[in-house]
Amino acid sequence: MSRKNNEFYARIWNAVAAIPYGRVASYGQIAELAGIARGARMVGWALGKAPDRMTLPWYRVLNAQGRISIPKGSRVRDEQIRRLTDEGVVVVDGCVDMRRYHWQPDLDELVWGPAAFGDDD
Repeated sequence: MSRKNNEFYARIWNAVAAIPYGRVASYGQIAELAGIARGARMVGWALGKAPDRMTLPWYRVLNAQGRISIPKGSRVRDEQIRRLTDEGVVVVDGCVDMRRYHWQPDLDELVWGPAAFGDDD
């Protein structure tokens, strides 16, 4: 992996780590928070490359319409639905009501979010 991708991935992982319990964000929103213009696809790639020890809340990331992007019938999709439901997020036919559960970070969250990944990873 290139040094530039490492930097982008660390920024994406930090943004995903900041999504609060019971809230969701879109791939595009995470890319925007990470400072990566038009980087929604890169968010998916970064989540796939995240080391297991990070325990990122990957399941809180959905497409812009609030739909789960993982194909129906897959074990990972079922796991995503289970985890969201465990947090009180209502999932209907693979879709979450973004008006109700969408994370809108305030300035404090953006400035004081979780500890940074990437420095020692």
